[in-house]
Amino acid sequence: MDNQRKICLLLAVIFCSPVFSEDWKAHVVQNLDALVSSCIVVPCSFSHPKTGLPSSKLRGIWHLKSDHKKIIYYEDQTRVDDNFKGRTRLLGHLGQDNCTLEMVEIKNHDNGPFCFRIELVETAQPTKDMFSFVEECVSFKMLPEPPKPSLNLPEKIIQGRPCSVTCSIFHTCSTHMPKITWSRTSDEITEVHRELQLGNWEVLSTLILIPDEKDDHNEITCTVAFHGGKTSFTTSKIYVKRTENFNHIIIPTVVGLGTAVIFGVLCIFMVKKYKTRIAELQSQDGSMWNRLSRMSHRIRSGGPAPPRSEQRRSIWGRFSRRQRGDVVDVRSVPNNMSSQICDSKNASKPRFPSPKSQAKSCHYKEDVEDDDYVNTAELNVYGNL
Repeated sequence: MDNQRKICLLLAVIFCSPVFSEDWKAHVVQNLDALVSSCIVVPCSFSHPKTGLPSSKLRGIWHLKSDHKKIIYYEDQTRVDDNFKGRTRLLGHLGQDNCTLEMVEIKNHDNGPFCFRIELVETAQPTKDMFSFVEECVSFKMLPEPPKPSLNLPEKIIQGRPCSVTCSIFHTCSTHMPKITWSRTSDEITEVHRELQLGNWEVLSTLILIPDEKDDHNEITCTVAFHGGKTSFTTSKIYVKRTENFNHIIIPTVVGLGTAVIFGVLCIFMVKKYKTRIAELQSQDGSMWNRLSRMSHRIRSGGPAPPRSEQRRSIWGRFSRRQRGDVVDVRSVPNNMSSQICDSKNASKPRFPSPKSQAKSCHYKEDVEDDDYVNTAELNVYGNL
């Protein structure tokens, strides 16, 4: 029976003790990036059963999770491990439940995890009211080299027009912000510090650039200097679009279109003009086919051109309408007689002879059996059949 009482009393003490009470709470960022040789700030907050106590009645301790006796921060520096002496301090006030820790001159082995412990100091005697938040500890991801900043340029940079160029860097040391510098100076450089999430910060620098023609294909560099001496930079080329480039595109286009329009109008005008001229010639001298026929006839016969009245008639019509009585058989007449006949006919020939009564040349040979005989030497394939 006594044993049962002892067990019940022990359980009551355990569950009622402030050490196991839900009033002891802490919130610590569990993972952070730490740049070697730089600094880091670990956000931390806590709560305890006796709220409202001043900082003088509270004692904050940071220690290794694996060994609570290996202290990395204590108000009494003699109790701090030699590897961390002079490199850690509390940024917050314990009376405001703030246990934020700063660590400088980060070394490769400062990876943690590190945990926070709070002690209530009401008397000069050692207190038993303390709690270690071993479930809320922070670990560091060591960065041997600093990250490169992000440099953003606008898609189009036009000569003479102001544009914004931004450079940004992430860090975890809010007490020693990285410093951003530019490779060129400007009257308008703005810088913004903002917390993205608990323990992670961003520095954003904006440069107002007014590009000139000489800036085309030049480089612009954004350099970041971290606490501890390490630096990183990012370089990018500037491609400036010149304002006269638009004229180089517009002017040739307009000239080409104008030339094409003028050439097209001239072609249309010339075609219409020559069509009208061809129509006039065809109406005056007959069809082109007849003109070619008469030209071929003159070339083959070698004689002078026929009268204009005969030029308007086809060769076949000129022969088909000849009267039979006008035909003279020069083959049955002696040579001297044929010449006399020709002379007599030439003498009596009227000034304006009719095509029907006009006699053929003395050297023209007719077929006595066919009064429509056509001399094949005079006809050609270009005649009107």
